[in-house]
Amino acid sequence: MSGVSDREHRLRLYGHRGAPAHLPENTLPAFERALADGANSLEIDVHPTADGHFVVAHDPDGQRMAGVAEDIRTSTLDQVKKWNVAAGVGRDDIGRHSIPSLAETLDAFPNVPMSIDLKPDEPDAVAPLLEVVARYGAEDRVTLASFSTRVVNRIRRLGYPGRTTLSKSEVAVLRFLPAALAKKFVAGNSAHIPVVHSGIRLDGRRFIARCRALGLRVDYWVVDDPEEARRLLDLGATGIMSDDPALIAPVFAGRK
Repeated sequence: MSGVSDREHRLRLYGHRGAPAHLPENTLPAFERALADGANSLEIDVHPTADGHFVVAHDPDGQRMAGVAEDIRTSTLDQVKKWNVAAGVGRDDIGRHSIPSLAETLDAFPNVPMSIDLKPDEPDAVAPLLEVVARYGAEDRVTLASFSTRVVNRIRRLGYPGRTTLSKSEVAVLRFLPAALAKKFVAGNSAHIPVVHSGIRLDGRRFIARCRALGLRVDYWVVDDPEEARRLLDLGATGIMSDDPALIAPVFAGRK
């Protein structure tokens, strides 16, 4: 596991895609709202465009959020930025909202820790992504994530100096193997996980303690219930990802 400063283990309240309970997800205003509502970190998703940029979006196309049946990977940055992602929210009082580039987002929030999830299962997109993160000197505050084990492995093989999330197989190893054996197979730094995955609970006190003993963050998504957030933090979780950080922020008050 790569060495990262102790401040990386401070409690984090992530705006999950910003504050989508109030504004269109993965937009600059949504990120600003999340931070204003008490979040101290952001969780964002990225896709590569046809012309070599990365944009902040969860879906591979514009259908759900903008009503545009076009794929991001076959569209240029300029084309994607013309989509109005407020269309998918169903509100007329919030105006027009566009998809930001990753470069814009890193520039807009230069001191904010981020979890950046590369959505496509495309290892060849990793090197260009690392270049963007490095260009903004953000390696010390950006955790790179992916549901794809191939992508996570490529991030590590290319020598990314920041944090990476655990792959699904690494989470399984920690959950089921003895601790002494499990630590030999874990190369990541952060477990970004749901409470339950495929019927298997990942919120046990022993599981969390094992992760913490190995120096891993344990950050849960997506939690919008303050009591559930309180329970997880009491068990030893290091972070909560929420669609509505304003609901969860009071739970973090006074905790260290």
